[in-house]
Amino acid sequence: MNGLRVIPTWRHGRQRLYVCRTDGRNVAWYDRESARVNLISEDRREDVLDALGPFLTGPVTVGPPPVPTPAELARLTLHPDDDLAPNRPGEALVIALDRDPGPAHRLRPDPRRRALAAEQAVGDALDHLEGAGWHTLHSIPLPGGDRLHHLVIGPGGLFSVRALYARKQRVLVADPMVSIGRREPQPLLRRVRADADRASYALTAEVRPVLAVAGPADLNVTVPLREAQVLTDTDLAALARLGGLLKPADVEALHAMARDRRTWTRL
Repeated sequence: MNGLRVIPTWRHGRQRLYVCRTDGRNVAWYDRESARVNLISEDRREDVLDALGPFLTGPVTVGPPPVPTPAELARLTLHPDDDLAPNRPGEALVIALDRDPGPAHRLRPDPRRRALAAEQAVGDALDHLEGAGWHTLHSIPLPGGDRLHHLVIGPGGLFSVRALYARKQRVLVADPMVSIGRREPQPLLRRVRADADRASYALTAEVRPVLAVAGPADLNVTVPLREAQVLTDTDLAALARLGGLLKPADVEALHAMARDRRTWTRL
């Protein structure tokens, strides 16, 4: 035995296998998507490959970790308090509900919990785009107490996505009005476009507006929409098919900029 063990980890549906010593320190990791074994120490090459043997499914590249790009170096210099990447979908609502759960018994469900369920459903769908070269940031705080529900950056461009709870209800869209069930229509598409405009200003890049409806029984868009898109949470995977607009380096640079909290304080 060479004293090494393999520990699998998962993030957004992508698997990475870490090779660790008995004291827990990493000596290498295997990224299945890129078919690359990254060696922290060349001295353990044979031991690492022996430990990973049962997990290798084809030819792999073996070598030291790639040199960080300027965007990756910028991320490494971020103070943890300024890095928005760890935010969970609905982060602001999770914190608010932890601080003030509300009465245990109430006649109507807490609207914050429905809003959180929508953001979590939409966020989960967007996180699954990660393997296709996309990045998603959640619950981006803006000056004045506002926030972007989700910001998606990838080969097809940038999208500001606002989540809307509509579980098992009919949704009617007549730009800019959106009605859910029997409730009064609200001009939600104006808010969606305003979110995208603020994001465009902060990032100095075009950001397209999307309204993501979570769990509707039916979604009916009565007229062609101006610029904005309205999708269900289950249709968001269609964004992964968009491409040809941003190069990988541009995606990484914009993601590094967007995940920095300070980018959004000038709005």
